Amino acid sequence: MMIRQLAILFGCLALGELVIYLTHIPLPSSILGMLLLTLLLKLKVIRLEWVRSISDFLVGNIGFFFVPPGVAIMLYFDIIKAQLLPIVVSTVVSTILVLAVTGWVHQFYGKAKDKLKG
Repeated sequence: MMIRQLAILFGCLALGELVIYLTHIPLPSSILGMLLLTLLLKLKVIRLEWVRSISDFLVGNIGFFFVPPGVAIMLYFDIIKAQLLPIVVSTVVSTILVLAVTGWVHQFYGKAKDKLKG
């Protein structure tokens, strides 16, 4: 059962990789693969039950997948230390921008939804 679910996930990933290879779209193939999986789920080509348990497992263990990149960052500690101010400033500014844009989109969506109900 798990192998079938993994095959579906990796199939979507491979399809995303193929599309990127053929079209040269500047987008990570993993993102496109997950968008394709979402589309296939929405269109009911793939049923949620077919991927639910592997998805629950992966989400439940997601922290484990961040350990190797976190350890690898330590190799570049001197570079990070030298560039700490630009890193902090860009992180704070981008966070504020994301929060503001998210709020504006939410307000726009709410107003549009009210007009449609209107």
